[in-house]
Amino acid sequence: MSGATRIGWVRHGITEWNQRGVIQGVTDIPLSPEGLRQARLLADRLSRELIGWHGVCCSDLQRAVQTAEILSSRLGIPLMQDARLRERSFGEAEGTTPAERLERWGENWRSCVPGQESDDSVRERGLAFVREWTETHAGESWLVVTHGSFLARMLQALCKGLDDSHLLNMSLTVLERQQEEWKPLLHNCTKHLLEEEQPTIHP
Repeated sequence: MSGATRIGWVRHGITEWNQRGVIQGVTDIPLSPEGLRQARLLADRLSRELIGWHGVCCSDLQRAVQTAEILSSRLGIPLMQDARLRERSFGEAEGTTPAERLERWGENWRSCVPGQESDDSVRERGLAFVREWTETHAGESWLVVTHGSFLARMLQALCKGLDDSHLLNMSLTVLERQQEEWKPLLHNCTKHLLEEEQPTIHP
């Protein structure tokens, strides 16, 4: 082990609502059978890589918990939950399809839907988690299982100039703390879902 402080950010496995384009937010939807399979594929990948993970922390929503439980069990590492990692609330948009959102609020629906949690609020709670985690687990490597919109805000806040392309279900992004800054070692990687030979992260 190098003693570097690392966070392996994981977006949870896919759900039936993800597959239909239905907004979940804080609505507590479980993984689909495909999402469970995706989680097992990532767990298998991580078990083969040289980096050693000390534990996994996840959102308290069940799609993240189910993903984290599979990783924790396969890797033999402890599991913790933290509500600050949960997805943004999308207010009245939760449970709606793309067509329904377009009809009710138009193409710019994200800025029009009532009851949504703000970007500032998402960043504030997420960065509070990162600061506390970094102090408590300095020199350790932990997996953090969370959600797409939340994770996009976190990566933007932690790594300036990082590619902001859509974060895929069961993607892995590894950040390392280097001289007070977070640097990406891997970003939005889903090669494990192809069930092919994987790139290795060296300690």
